[in-house]
Amino acid sequence: MRPFTEHTGRALPLDRSDVDTDQIVPARFLRRIERSGFGPLLFAEWRKDPGFVLNRPEFAGATILLAGPNFGSGSSREHAVWALEDAGFRSVIAPSFADIFRNNCCKIGVLPVELAQESVRALMDAVLDDPTTEITVDLQAMRVSAPAVHEAFEIDPYTRWRLLEGLDDIDLTLRNADAIDAYERTRPARLPSVTRA
Repeated sequence: MRPFTEHTGRALPLDRSDVDTDQIVPARFLRRIERSGFGPLLFAEWRKDPGFVLNRPEFAGATILLAGPNFGSGSSREHAVWALEDAGFRSVIAPSFADIFRNNCCKIGVLPVELAQESVRALMDAVLDDPTTEITVDLQAMRVSAPAVHEAFEIDPYTRWRLLEGLDDIDLTLRNADAIDAYERTRPARLPSVTRA
């Protein structure tokens, strides 16, 4: 996955609370087995409304999603985060997240940032007033900076390290490839073995 150190971009203000994963990407799209191509399916039902914020040209190209509390609730589907990533979002800023959704974000390099509700509201208002407003999410300094808000956020040290290094679960396993290969060489031939291409 791509490392996340610092990202500056424009934001999409999704002023809704309790957005669940079925709203992020509807269940009818979950038959796909690949991880890519979900971006156009992001908020598919809501996008039928021409006035929906994601359809508004002034927010095209936004890379930071601002949302209300309890974002990503509902099922544990990874597809919701895949859709956000595929649509170009690098970070989601909200007052709170569903735990599984937050973990799924961190596993693929989308940074979930919890800020106070009044700070998220100030960011939304600033972006609604001027869609060209840029927000900087700095994982190294653990700060969000924008004209309206300068606020620190918290993240556990292990997850922060993984995001900074760009390490997903497979990358973490591959860091031990030499030890795995050495172990496989010592296993009795009668046992199944793992070979890497």
